[in-house]
Amino acid sequence: MMNPKLNSILEEFNTTLNTSIQSSKLNTSLEESMRYSLEAGGKRIRPLLLLTTLNMLVDEGYQKGMGTAVALEMVHTYSLIHDDLPAMDNDDFRRGKPTNHKMYGEWLAILAGDALLTKAFEHIALEVNLAPEVRIQLIQLLSNASGHLGMVGGQTLDMQSEGHKLELAQLKMIHEHKTGALIHFAIVGAAIIAEAPSNVKNLLSEFAQQLGIIFQIKDDLLDVYGEQEKLGKPVGSDILNDKSTYVSLLGEEEAKAQLQSHISKAEQILATLASEYDVTNLNELLKLFYQRQH
Repeated sequence: MMNPKLNSILEEFNTTLNTSIQSSKLNTSLEESMRYSLEAGGKRIRPLLLLTTLNMLVDEGYQKGMGTAVALEMVHTYSLIHDDLPAMDNDDFRRGKPTNHKMYGEWLAILAGDALLTKAFEHIALEVNLAPEVRIQLIQLLSNASGHLGMVGGQTLDMQSEGHKLELAQLKMIHEHKTGALIHFAIVGAAIIAEAPSNVKNLLSEFAQQLGIIFQIKDDLLDVYGEQEKLGKPVGSDILNDKSTYVSLLGEEEAKAQLQSHISKAEQILATLASEYDVTNLNELLKLFYQRQH
């Protein structure tokens, strides 16, 4: 349960998101497929991180980041559509609903993902509330975070690792890119929009890195002891796909200990920022990361 301010930001974001894909004169099912996954729900944690960080840096200034937050959710959603395909994770359900390819077929799911990815950059390019140089920085940062040096590169490493026993350092590298890159963009992107001082940007960058690790360790733990009804997807999929995880490498207790260590580091960073900013809402999102059940 989030506080009223976070709920208000989330509600405003969802309203904007749900009008972001208009039907076209091409009269195809493409936009319907795009909207199906984009509006399927979820925690919206990445756009919330961006908007909440921006609201902290510029009092009540989160609206300036709304278009960028929508673009970020489009990139995240495209990645989920493609991850669920038979050639990759081969999942039938996402967020408790049939996956995109189960609803629309593989070829349309692939094209819906492609369309969401490209639409994201159009969304930032047309963001009139931001100066052109800020838009260029955001497009460059999101390109890096989502491409072969970021999320796609991490996903490639992850796929190549199936059936292989990884070292912990290799696992961290995979998730720093696959999971952490878009989380990093969310927070640092907000700092770019706010034109935050370099020392603040550096602290936020480190906070984002800690959040990425926290998110993945918690994800690995939920894959072992989570409930399918809450997760919206089968439990134990990592085991079935023979993937190395924090739990398989460290054991459940050590994975929990590592999780707590990274939580403490994140809390320390927020404590430092608290001398200048109101970090209440970021603290609440941090708790959401490690207390979530899905």
